Amino acid sequence: MNKDFIDAHCLSKMGATKEYSTEWAVDRYLVGGKYFGLRFNDDTGDEFITLKHDPHNGDFLREQYEDILPGYYSNKLHWSTVKLIGTIPTGVIKDMIDESYELVFAKLTKKLQKEILET
Repeated sequence: MNKDFIDAHCLSKMGATKEYSTEWAVDRYLVGGKYFGLRFNDDTGDEFITLKHDPHNGDFLREQYEDILPGYYSNKLHWSTVKLIGTIPTGVIKDMIDESYELVFAKLTKKLQKEILET
């Protein structure tokens, strides 16, 4: 999996930003100040991204792909962590990013949503 693909797709979303958290050692993808993705490497150097999802969709994806795991350090019902080693089709990861962004965006205030859509 290509870091540039992850960055490009996450940052293509309206109002999306990226910041590095030194405290957590992760790249955070945010919309309206709320994160919809956390990209990081574990102690072995493997790369991961944690994304939000509908609980039923998360269960389905975890059953289909062994490299989609319950979310690290997050609510395991609503978040999954994806091991980015190339075994999961790019389209699946793209769809997961899209869903995560949409779920987080939908929880923002109507005022903030409007501001983001008007920029």
